[in-house]
Amino acid sequence: MRSVLFVFILACTCFSIQGQGKRIQILHSDNSTIDEVAYPGATVLIGNVFIRHEGITLKCKKAIHYKNENYIKAFGNVVLNQGDSIRQTSQYTEYNGNTKKALSWGRVMLKDPQMTLRTDTLQFDREKQLLYYRYSATIQDSINTLTSDTGNYYLSLNKFQAISDVVLTNPDYVLNSNHLDYYTDSGKAFLYGESTIRSDENLIFCKKGFYDTKTDVSYFTRDARIEFDNKEIKADSLYYNRNLGFASANENIVIIDTLNNSVLKGNYAEFFEKVDSAFVVGRAVAITNTHKDSLFIHGDTILATGVPEERIIRCYHHVKFFKSDLSGKCDSIHSNQGTGLTQMFVKPILWSDGSQITGDTIQLLNDTEEDRLDSLKVLYNAFIINKDSMGYNQIKGRNLFGKFEDNDLRFVNVVGNGEIIHYVRDEAQELIGIEKTSCSEIHFLLRESKIEQARFINQPDGQTYPPSKLPKNARKLRGFNWRENERPLSKEDIFIKDD
Repeated sequence: MRSVLFVFILACTCFSIQGQGKRIQILHSDNSTIDEVAYPGATVLIGNVFIRHEGITLKCKKAIHYKNENYIKAFGNVVLNQGDSIRQTSQYTEYNGNTKKALSWGRVMLKDPQMTLRTDTLQFDREKQLLYYRYSATIQDSINTLTSDTGNYYLSLNKFQAISDVVLTNPDYVLNSNHLDYYTDSGKAFLYGESTIRSDENLIFCKKGFYDTKTDVSYFTRDARIEFDNKEIKADSLYYNRNLGFASANENIVIIDTLNNSVLKGNYAEFFEKVDSAFVVGRAVAITNTHKDSLFIHGDTILATGVPEERIIRCYHHVKFFKSDLSGKCDSIHSNQGTGLTQMFVKPILWSDGSQITGDTIQLLNDTEEDRLDSLKVLYNAFIINKDSMGYNQIKGRNLFGKFEDNDLRFVNVVGNGEIIHYVRDEAQELIGIEKTSCSEIHFLLRESKIEQARFINQPDGQTYPPSKLPKNARKLRGFNWRENERPLSKEDIFIKDD
């Protein structure tokens, strides 16, 4: 029985010693006194107080030492050191030798090899090597200054966890966030919640992201976007290198050009800030708002280059475009928004109202001041087809030049090897004949895509036939190819791949 009792007492004693921890050592004080009225159970240390406890030292002008509780209160120019790495100054500090926790207040400043922290109140958990504040602090390293309402600093990780009204100030930008994890040794910052990065060059938004403050390389997700002078890039995720002025974006990409009133969309994009250029792939589409209408252009790849006033848009491979009064397709398009010239290459085809226009190359000129179609060029093998209820009106020649009025093709000149098949109707729209004529040059006046008047230059050869007198096999000019089934009828149709 005695042995059992002895073991029990020994266990309790060991537990008590373990719970208390090592005692706080008083190494020096100029004076000491006991005041049981003011400080019951404590020793008052006055003048050049010097204390040590398990790897820390504490200096102050005055201290209250509660020996039994292994607790001390320090006052006046308090200096707390942990080895050679941590130095903290404050007006007041309370330290518990059993829990190894310190509470400091009054102009608190803490330094380690990576940073300097300033706050009014700071708590230090030595067991966890954790510093934390709840009433605002400023942290400064060699590059950045960080402020927040509350925060934690993990000494072993050199990591700040800043929460609520976080501001990181860099010589080149200012970062705001709801929650920021910042590593003082590497300069890497992880953003959580609504965050912005503002610089002279751009403004960045995200709800989650990463920023390397030393290399200026960043990655953003969740409602990510970058705003430049007159552009905005949105995407599910954004990569940005500030030094190179380069950004790449993935999924649900929207690049808005407010100056040119245009938009680029796609699934992957790259943007080169210093040369003001971008390319988009993956269901890529360029949208331009013109004359209260929108033009949609799709291709495998869309490339936009140049300053806004001289912007060039290239779209290549499997190109289709749609506008309420104009649509077409080709292999590639080159559009100069400064001059208003758009060129279509490789088997181009254009549908304007009821007309189908083809040729080796098609050029459209836009009036940039009035923001409407001005003129048309079809170079080599020009061919216009318009469907009539009884057949097809056709205009053919080497080259074709047209002029628009209110975005409607009104004047057409065919130069070289001109040919025409025209279903002639009276005022009641009754068919009275089929005109078939050839001439080196023909001038047409159109209305609603139908021939209203034709003038033949230099020895025309042809006549108007009664419908019954012109065989059906003679009612189509050589090279006739009606391709209505390929025509995009909506903005969604531009994504349909033809066989």
